[in-house]
Amino acid sequence: MHQIVFNEISAAELSAIPTLDQLELVSHFRVDEDSLNGEDSQFGVVERAGRKIYRYRSKDYRIYFTMEDGKVVVQRVLHADSLKDFLFRSGMGSGSEDQRLGESRSFWRLIDEGEHAARK
Repeated sequence: MHQIVFNEISAAELSAIPTLDQLELVSHFRVDEDSLNGEDSQFGVVERAGRKIYRYRSKDYRIYFTMEDGKVVVQRVLHADSLKDFLFRSGMGSGSEDQRLGESRSFWRLIDEGEHAARK
């Protein structure tokens, strides 16, 4: 099991979620090498230009994270409706959610903002 670190932005996004939903989301969020790289992985992967962001989906929420020095660094915690709205406004067409996000410059700016935020 890896240590989970939230940055300033993802911590604020998590704290905006109702308390019971927070507890359920965090209690099921476990990352280990088998779950990350297995064939039946519960994590999606968003890739672009050699960068890799993992996605954990739980009910109405998405946790986007990177692996850094053996730690899980949570970059963003987003509600599924905010992603649907983002994809709609971006005019993104067919393909999987991960594939469409990987092709979006706006999504990568969102991730960059999280990566440059201070860690908590």
